[in-house]
Amino acid sequence: MAGHEASLAQLGVRTPRILLPRSGTDLTRWAVIACDQHTSEPDYWNEVERIVANHPSTLRLIYPEVYLDDSDPARRIAAIHETMRTYLDNGILEDVGESMILTRRSTPYAHDRRGLMLALDLEQYDYRPGATSLIRATEQTIAERLPPRVRIREGAPLELPHVLVLINDPQDELFGKLSGRSLPALYLADLMLGGGHVGGFRLDAQAVEHVARTLERLLDRSDPASRFLFAVGDGNHSLATAKEVWEKLKPEVEPDHPARYALVEVVNLYDPGLRFEPIHRLVRSADPSGAIRAFTAAVGGTPEELPPAEIPTQLAARLAAQRGAGTAVGYVSCESCGIITISGDSALPVAIVQSYLDSRHDLEVDYIHGWDACKKLGAREGALAIVLPEFDARLLYPTVTSRGVLPRKAFSLGEASEKRYYLEARRIL
Repeated sequence: MAGHEASLAQLGVRTPRILLPRSGTDLTRWAVIACDQHTSEPDYWNEVERIVANHPSTLRLIYPEVYLDDSDPARRIAAIHETMRTYLDNGILEDVGESMILTRRSTPYAHDRRGLMLALDLEQYDYRPGATSLIRATEQTIAERLPPRVRIREGAPLELPHVLVLINDPQDELFGKLSGRSLPALYLADLMLGGGHVGGFRLDAQAVEHVARTLERLLDRSDPASRFLFAVGDGNHSLATAKEVWEKLKPEVEPDHPARYALVEVVNLYDPGLRFEPIHRLVRSADPSGAIRAFTAAVGGTPEELPPAEIPTQLAARLAAQRGAGTAVGYVSCESCGIITISGDSALPVAIVQSYLDSRHDLEVDYIHGWDACKKLGAREGALAIVLPEFDARLLYPTVTSRGVLPRKAFSLGEASEKRYYLEARRIL
């Protein structure tokens, strides 16, 4: 093992062997958004189907979660696995060798977001609260959500990543030097349905050496009381699924089996193109006004009706005014909109909301990305959107260090259209 690869192994990192669609593939049709997006918007996925048509596409290699309640999920999973084998056998996917890839993503919201494709060692990852591993979840992992995802990954010859993993690099040591290098392009693609543009560039040996040295320094600077390097930002349940599949498989295979590793994109917590967005809650209710009153009473809040356009700015203003002595959340329904101020409670707003929703087993809850989608879906008959304020990214590492994990769906990395699109693949069987 080369010197830098030995150093990377100590950090839970491996240079992955990457598969990409063969030359001439229409990458706009090939790349589709993460499967856990637009779960309340089947029209979005119908449009993806229309765009892809009969062209090779990652749409045939993933299970969009909008379809998780289908009557015959086993049939869809079998089709996914069969298509993976077909794409391999027919050369639609080609091996470009062992490579880390620098990604450059532009969206309508961010001119440039930089990422690094690499493989993480699942032996050094633990998603449980109180974990002391190098790689940790940022949000609560819901065990009941794993079995259907495990069934999709088990027996799949390929993995396609939508996991974004964060590093705490305020001085931009890792990407600052990588961005200035002249690296050969592996792909350049316009992304469908407002996803922007993405390019992937192969790292040379010197650049990989820089990655190893920089990650070592970042780990050395982490909190001595709770040293960890990687915080899973997006795709917590997907990485937990990979861990569960590996734990099942590892008694039967060699220790360095490909399934021990998971392909991810690493992004700097402080990247100017990375925006932390709240994930709002959508509650199904025949009586939205009653649901608002029940929530307000349970948390000891004070409601105030406002026009929808004022809610985001008023949330920020209320939180600034409270200065740790309280919090606020918003709401949107077909009957009214406004803000609920909760005095005296300095807990994270998402923790207050999720704790209440977890106590109400009679409520059906969905998770909504983006203010525009929140307004639209909350205003429908029989719905209530609970609007959460922006999340302060600087609190992420200290909060995970002190409390273990945040509540589920505590934040989103950007708007829905900024989520990772599937493009690269890696063999795991």
